[in-house]
Amino acid sequence: MPRPDGHTPPPFPTIWLAITGDPTRTPDPSSDRRAFIRKSLSLLGAAAGTAAVTRGISADESDPKVAPAPATGPALTCDHKLVGQAEAVRRVPLPVAGSNPREGIPGRKFVMVIDLAKCDGCGKCTVACSKMHFVPPQRQWIKVLRMQDSERVAPYFFPQPCFHCDNPPCTKVCPVDATFKRQDGIVLIDNDRCIGCRFCMAACPYGARSFNWARPDEPPEANASPYSPETGFPRRIGTVEKCDFCPDMAAEGKLPACAGACPMGVIYYGDENEDAVTNSAGDTQRLSKLLLDRSAYRQMEELGTKPRVYYLPPTNRQFPAPASDKKG
Repeated sequence: MPRPDGHTPPPFPTIWLAITGDPTRTPDPSSDRRAFIRKSLSLLGAAAGTAAVTRGISADESDPKVAPAPATGPALTCDHKLVGQAEAVRRVPLPVAGSNPREGIPGRKFVMVIDLAKCDGCGKCTVACSKMHFVPPQRQWIKVLRMQDSERVAPYFFPQPCFHCDNPPCTKVCPVDATFKRQDGIVLIDNDRCIGCRFCMAACPYGARSFNWARPDEPPEANASPYSPETGFPRRIGTVEKCDFCPDMAAEGKLPACAGACPMGVIYYGDENEDAVTNSAGDTQRLSKLLLDRSAYRQMEELGTKPRVYYLPPTNRQFPAPASDKKG
């Protein structure tokens, strides 16, 4: 339709302007048709190629080593400020220690069994864990709690690590996929992605997570190591941390620090797929038989989180500890 000035606009004005460089020129069907089609197709092809390259640069979701960009909307920084996507989105290569830390060890399904009848509350599991992961003195990745089910029964000690649930609520609420579940059963935190929102801490019913409110005072040994989700250090201010089941040691066929340091052989660790668990004394048990014979249970199992840590009830407790060397 002609404009008020009598000039008829050309078809496809954006492409036509790109071809001719003259917004007032009207195409001549007899002379410009082939040129118009050729240049139109070349421009469309270039645009499609640019879009493909842009998508490849912004995020490659098929590459597990690259952090995917959020879809839309503002982002929350670790300083609790809302910023635009352009400020927040960046391509972050994930560190790899041995196996891919986001995928885990193929064919494995790690599990822990804690025998409450053997635990004397010495706390050496906590000491060993803290030493290996450079955990600050006021923080514990595995806690040894004193429990008493009622006034008329004896108290007992209850080691509590992260339970690495098969239906973990923490991973479902993380807006940036910083906390994730691996195929080998382990739940880890990637502090390259963590924005400090603490949604995972609120979702965890076991209180297994801690937050770095201040800049961590790390020893030189921790700062000398490259960061990996499989070790959790060097720490960063404004991020969350927790027990990690020592996946770097599991990859070498070793027990976690807590299990290896327990003088009572309380903590068994192994592979559910192999149906075997072992403790620090070298006592290897068939997992399915141990859980069945000793009436094993999982903490707060009614929540449906499906923890990968089982407890054996504190019956026929084996005290005193070997260190006392007392014989009945």
